[in-house]
Amino acid sequence: MFKKLISGATLAIFAYSASVAAEKGQDILTSAVQPSSAVAAKSAGLDANALKAKLTAKLGLEVEGVATTPVAGIAEVITNQGLFYASYDGAYFFHGKLFSIEKEVTNLTEESMAKVRVTGMDKFANDMIVYPAKNEKHVVTVFTDITCGYCRKLHEQMDEYNEMGITVRYLAYPRAGITDRNGNLTQGFQDMRSIWCHEDPNTAMTKAKAGSAVAHRICDKPVEAEFDFGRRVGVNGTPAIMLANGMMLPGYREPRDLLQVLESL
Repeated sequence: MFKKLISGATLAIFAYSASVAAEKGQDILTSAVQPSSAVAAKSAGLDANALKAKLTAKLGLEVEGVATTPVAGIAEVITNQGLFYASYDGAYFFHGKLFSIEKEVTNLTEESMAKVRVTGMDKFANDMIVYPAKNEKHVVTVFTDITCGYCRKLHEQMDEYNEMGITVRYLAYPRAGITDRNGNLTQGFQDMRSIWCHEDPNTAMTKAKAGSAVAHRICDKPVEAEFDFGRRVGVNGTPAIMLANGMMLPGYREPRDLLQVLESL
């Protein structure tokens, strides 16, 4: 039901928005709640708590934040499954990109997701596997997996990234997920957890990406939480590179190409 509600809802939601504006003469809403914050109180006709309750009951979503948008009658909803939009009354719900084209084309969805990514990076800062540059100029955070070919290629060039002043921080993103169809922990998750739990995780990561077997370890490192964070902020493959401002670059980048991107910001 969740996926059926998403598909085909975009046209309906903008029609709804137009009718709200026409009937109520509502001004464009510009005051926004930080997406990573708690659910907002009532604002300009938006009862965030009521909307949260309805979406949770109807769709089973964990709603982490609700904010107004510049579109009359439309709210931004941050959930455990990503960012969505809903009518204030919760009757309409859709997934997609929201752009502002009034002055220049601006991806408002990406701007909101960037804030969520920055908050998440701060949360997991002490649980990352870090390869620091001696003369650090830039820091990137990479969702990685040891079975990913381009993740291995990136790791093989770690010295080059570091020599260019780029510190690389890893977050775990086992591509096979956390559990399989039978509810058993995937081998990918167990391997990533073992690396994060290793007494020398940097060396363990390097050996694993070179093809060595991973010695089994169990601890309370937040590997599953890091994976969930990745799904929430739009990661659908590895490597996925997040910049300090929350911008995300999907896929592998050569050291010099990545440096050019970083220095252009």
